[in-house]
Amino acid sequence: MDLIQLIILGLFVGVVGGMFGVGGAILLIPALNEVLGPNQHLYQSTAMIVNLFVAMPAIYQHHCAKAIQVATVLRIVPLAIASVVVGVAVSELGVFAGRGEAYLRGLFGLFLFGCAVYDICRSLRAPDAAKPVSDGAVAIAPFRWPVLAAIALPTGFASGLLGVGGGILAVPLQRRFLHISIRTAIANSAAIIVATSLVGALAKNYAVMSTAENSREPLLLASVLIPTAVAGSLVGSRLTHRVPVRFVKTAFNLLLLLAAVRLTQGALTSLP
Repeated sequence: MDLIQLIILGLFVGVVGGMFGVGGAILLIPALNEVLGPNQHLYQSTAMIVNLFVAMPAIYQHHCAKAIQVATVLRIVPLAIASVVVGVAVSELGVFAGRGEAYLRGLFGLFLFGCAVYDICRSLRAPDAAKPVSDGAVAIAPFRWPVLAAIALPTGFASGLLGVGGGILAVPLQRRFLHISIRTAIANSAAIIVATSLVGALAKNYAVMSTAENSREPLLLASVLIPTAVAGSLVGSRLTHRVPVRFVKTAFNLLLLLAAVRLTQGALTSLP
């Protein structure tokens, strides 16, 4: 029964990750906690591997739609990669070891809650209050390092600390600082996730292999999730350019709120 649930779960997170450029871990980690019980470090190690495979087919679909701004992505990725490594190092601190993984679970829950509330508030804003957006190429020259850092550093650090792809931050931050359309931000985010997930997966799984007895567990769990996650990502990333995403995004935010409550509640009951 667990195997069937994991196969279905992989498909679901693949569709969501591909559609919204978030890698899928934002829902995968809470769902694994529900299906298999709490084990935050294992699930984050697994999610980083799955994120990589979810993002790659999504990039292909976004490339076919000519939605990726390559120059923008190349400016963001180096800083994001550096902050991923820092995030992974922080997640391996002693305070998060053993029963302390409950603190990491609680942080993840609060992170989900903040992301959902921010996105809901943004959606409720009056249309005339929104900043103008562009689907065309963004001029790189006016970009200053503080602007790039404001996108890359939170994206990478959250990815390394919590095991998420980072797209849940990369998309709204690009919208905020670069004033690009939601579809372009999603496409760029998918490209950024490939880089952050690759480095994050290597760093996190190296740390797990150095300290855990069952060091191959993330690889085994990821191998079950990846096939259907990749298939789902192809479907989701195609839907990004074909269907209105507003109503689906509302359902997504409600799922984030539910996952935030469940994770935070579970963390509070098992704090050391």
